[in-house]
Amino acid sequence: MTESGKPILYSYFRSSCSWRVRIAEDPERKSGPWSHSRCCQTTEEAYALLGIALALKSIDFETVPINLIKDGGQQFSEEFQALNPMKQVPALKIDGITIAQSLAIIEYLEETRPTPRLLPQDPKKRAQVRMISDIITSGIQPLQNLSVLKQVGQENQLTWAQKAIRPGFNALEQVLWSTAGKYCVGDEVSMADLCLVPQVANAERFKVDLTPYPTISRINKTLMALEAFQVSHPCRQPDTPPELRA
Repeated sequence: MTESGKPILYSYFRSSCSWRVRIAEDPERKSGPWSHSRCCQTTEEAYALLGIALALKSIDFETVPINLIKDGGQQFSEEFQALNPMKQVPALKIDGITIAQSLAIIEYLEETRPTPRLLPQDPKKRAQVRMISDIITSGIQPLQNLSVLKQVGQENQLTWAQKAIRPGFNALEQVLWSTAGKYCVGDEVSMADLCLVPQVANAERFKVDLTPYPTISRINKTLMALEAFQVSHPCRQPDTPPELRA
C-alpha cells in the first residue's frame, strides 16, 4: 500500500495477466463506440485480468510499470524479485501483503471486496467459471507468452502461437456452447470473462482466424462494450507508448 492507502499494481501494459486484474469496476457500465483493433494488433500480450478486476470493483490503485523488455527485463531486478520470486507480472500490494498470479489476486479481491460479484453464488456455475478461467490461463495463454516465444525464435513465433491458441479455442468454444448466456457463464460478468477478452486480443494479434469461434467472438464483442474492459485496455495505461495509445 502507498502512503495514501492505495493498493499498488506492478504491471506491464502488454501483459494479458495484468489486464485481467485491471478490469473490475461496474461491469454493466457502457461507453460510446470504441475500436481496439489497432492496439491489439501491435501489443504482445494484450494487458489483462487484474486491471479489469480492479476496474469492475471500483478499487482505486496506483500503477508501478515493470517493463518486460527494457534493460533486459525489469522483472529480473533484485527489487522486483523480492516482491515476486517468479519474476512475473502482475503483483499486487494490498492490505499489507503482496500477491502474485492473476487468478489468486482476483480470488482475494472477490473474498475481501465481494461487490460486484465475479464468482457466481451457485456452486455449479462457480465451478464452470473456474474451469473456463483455467482453460485460458493454464491451457492457452502460457504456451504463447513472451518467455516461451523467446525460446522458439522470432521466425517461428507466429506459427507457434497459432498452434497454441487454436486447439484451446476449439475446446473453449465447445465449453461455451453449454455455459454461455450473455457472457461466458450466464448473464453476469464473471472471472471467466476477465480471462477471455485478453486472450481474444492475443489471438487477434497472432492472426488467428476467429470465424470458427462464433460464441467466443460474440461474448468478446459484448464485453468490449463495457467501460471497465475499455479503460483497462493496454492502449490506455500509464506506460503505454504514445504511438500505441487509443
